[in-house]
Amino acid sequence: MPEKQQTEESPTRQQRAEEKPRRRQARGERRIAQLLEAAASVFCQCGYTAASTNAIAREAGVSPGTLYQFFPNKEAIAVGLSDQLLEHWAQSHGRALTPENIGLPLDRMLDAVLDPLIAFNVENPAFAVLMHGPDTPGPIAEEIGTLHDTLLARVDEVIATRLPDLASDERARTANMTLHLFKAGLTLIMSHEGTERDAYIAELKTVMHRYLEPILEVGQPACR
Repeated sequence: MPEKQQTEESPTRQQRAEEKPRRRQARGERRIAQLLEAAASVFCQCGYTAASTNAIAREAGVSPGTLYQFFPNKEAIAVGLSDQLLEHWAQSHGRALTPENIGLPLDRMLDAVLDPLIAFNVENPAFAVLMHGPDTPGPIAEEIGTLHDTLLARVDEVIATRLPDLASDERARTANMTLHLFKAGLTLIMSHEGTERDAYIAELKTVMHRYLEPILEVGQPACR
């Protein structure tokens, strides 16, 4: 009896064969995401050094053997998590430091720039644990230096946009001080919750406004 003609709705044997690896890949990606989420929780609870692969597997609801199918050790998990967080952080400060935001009046510019950066850190507490902890793994420590240099250069560009005639050495000092003020304020913000956290966010904006306003006024026309 002749084989029935393949209909458009029915997958071919080749299509079925190609679909299996895609399903396995999708399951693997979901498992990796599950393990990284569990690692973020464990690192926040215990810190990097005290965390263990067993604790991460337990938090993820899988066996240690399943974890080792995707990550050979704890450092590999931390590096995978840091790569993910750094990508999201780059997206956050990319959205914050837009030409539209940079051109706003200073008080509105601080809101537009600082709010998404603070929100990212609040929503991802593991970022501070891995990026600023005393026991940061070596590969991640190297990324921190790159992250700092990239953000510093971006702040320098913002100041150059607002004050194109400012001397380069003075601009570099201003950018460096601005970034360190943000980092110091962020440490206080992250160590508080609720209304007290909101109060520290307002304090950070006040401090940065008072620091930047006299500098940025140099580039403004005098009132008549």
